[in-house]
Amino acid sequence: MSTAHNDDGDRHNDTLDEAVNTGDERGRKASNRRPRLPKLKDGPHQKRLTAFTFVITLGGLLFGYDTGVINGALAPLSEEFGLDSWGEGVVTASLLVAAAFGAMGMGRVADVIGRRKAVFVLSFLFLAGVALCSLAPNFWVLVVGRAVLGLAVGGTSTVVPVYLAEMSPYEVRGRFSGRNELMIVVGQLAAFVMNAIIGSVWGEQPGIWRVMLAVAAVPAFLLLVGMFRVPESPSWLTANGEEALARRVLRLVRAPRRARAEYQYLEDNVESSEEGSGSDGGETRVSVRGIAKNKWLRRILLVGIGLGLFQQLTGIDSVMYYGHTILMDAGLGSTAALVANIGPGVIGVVGAIVALHLIERIDRRTTIVTGYTMTMVFHIAIATSARFIPESAAARPYILLAFIVLLVGAIQTFLNVATWVLLSEIFPQGIRAFAMGTSVFAKWITNAALSLFFPSVMEAWGMAVTFGAFAVVNALAAFFMWRMLPETRGRSLEDVETGVLNGTIFQRKKAAE
Repeated sequence: MSTAHNDDGDRHNDTLDEAVNTGDERGRKASNRRPRLPKLKDGPHQKRLTAFTFVITLGGLLFGYDTGVINGALAPLSEEFGLDSWGEGVVTASLLVAAAFGAMGMGRVADVIGRRKAVFVLSFLFLAGVALCSLAPNFWVLVVGRAVLGLAVGGTSTVVPVYLAEMSPYEVRGRFSGRNELMIVVGQLAAFVMNAIIGSVWGEQPGIWRVMLAVAAVPAFLLLVGMFRVPESPSWLTANGEEALARRVLRLVRAPRRARAEYQYLEDNVESSEEGSGSDGGETRVSVRGIAKNKWLRRILLVGIGLGLFQQLTGIDSVMYYGHTILMDAGLGSTAALVANIGPGVIGVVGAIVALHLIERIDRRTTIVTGYTMTMVFHIAIATSARFIPESAAARPYILLAFIVLLVGAIQTFLNVATWVLLSEIFPQGIRAFAMGTSVFAKWITNAALSLFFPSVMEAWGMAVTFGAFAVVNALAAFFMWRMLPETRGRSLEDVETGVLNGTIFQRKKAAE
């Protein structure tokens, strides 16, 4: 991966060093060349942008459904295949391990062939994975099918947020980028509801889990068909020499004066990179070695990896994947736990909607630090309740359910939307898809490890110790974010890039100025 672009990366290293030393001057020159952006206006272009983003966020819906459906499907498929807790962990984690590699690989693929073509590839992978899983004759075919789905889910988690960030106006970028997280939790809720309906009505039928998994074929087909109408990102087109097409796309999704001004921003950003690297056109990509040699790129990549890793260490996906098991452990019966599991799904959607409302009103740093602090508090509440409320107490499962719902609500409101938005906007253009893929790789590997070992850990440690450990980790996450996370709200992607390259975005006073 790194050797393919080493020559380009080495030439660009000089540009990066120059950006560190003279970034303020270059930033002022770029600002002088750029026209003042006209205010956003209503019109048909807004409806087109909304339609395009809805289609591409069907990838987020599939992300949510395919990761959440295992929550209810796991018990009947385990019974059919005779799985123990380790086998259940393998079925769940196979998707997540593959998602890590899908995120990393599709990040680079999207840089080369474009965001739109990459999503086309992913839609075919979704359909193939659903077919393999729902028709699996044995355990190993099921694991392969889950891995194919994982490649699609991981790729989607990288490409879709980057596309949304590059297509949306910077004033409302958080709301547009955050729609992907909303679709993810809608997909998870849809999985929980379908599991509850199918399990309650036809639960005694053999192979009912196959129907639960097969439902995902519908949004996968809609994504494939819808992508024929979705255009390529103007940022990618401009960086790859497709200026006329980039202008045409901007005219589709912006008012005329705004489209011309934004294109000037994109063109200036590309020219600035080419002037420093001696490139004669095309996108300037940075090698892994180039990132390693530049302290500001190292730091922003570390921040991205921290965002991806700590999001998983909130325990959100352990609740989403094993909520049925957790609620049964809390004292609910199997059917009651299946229905009660809808509660975290509903609060997840509500939290995401609230987060979209707040994302352009509250600084990203404030949102993230608050979220990890609240997550720590609710983990302590769950651990304390599990430890001190007797198992014979009738109220025990409902108290634990209430704290689990509050935990999911806090994570969805303050962390998940903001995390995906930040990942899509903190990286410079030359490393955006690669750095996004690396950060999401860290997220998925952590997710896979937790999902693989969570059933065994719960069995060995119990709920109190497990959730107490989550509380300690989230305290560390709050400190990391307070110390390292830059602020990006209200800044264009080009301005964020300048701030990263010259390091001012990490100095809070200068970043605010």
